[in-house]
Amino acid sequence: MAGVGPLRQDWDPVVLRKKAPTAAAKKDEKAVNAARRSGAEIETVKKSNAATNKAASSGTSLNTRKLDEETENLTHERVPLELKKNIMQARMDKKLTQAQLGQLINEKPQVIQEYESGKAIPNQQIILKLERALGVKLRGKK
Repeated sequence: MAGVGPLRQDWDPVVLRKKAPTAAAKKDEKAVNAARRSGAEIETVKKSNAATNKAASSGTSLNTRKLDEETENLTHERVPLELKKNIMQARMDKKLTQAQLGQLINEKPQVIQEYESGKAIPNQQIILKLERALGVKLRGKK
């Protein structure tokens, strides 16, 4: 230990402090009450839409006005009358029930019922399965 002087004790006090409170802690109810008791100045700000159930832009916007003015009636394409008649006629000719036809094409009986009642949205894959199972051409003349 050459070149090192005599060892000494450092008896200076060391003070440990908590870090300053964060912004969220300053807004805490306890912190606000403590500040009131000590006489500190407290700033309160009223938020414009506080405690209301309104959206930030509660007024009618341009998009909602356009939607309200829209008069076009949009609907899904339905099974044509001729197709549903063709499916029913071909099924009757083969003497099949809706359930049996559904089982043949691996679909639920409700699918066959929807096609025959005209409520289904046409799906070309299902129509192709029906054509194969019934042995008839259901979609137009090709």
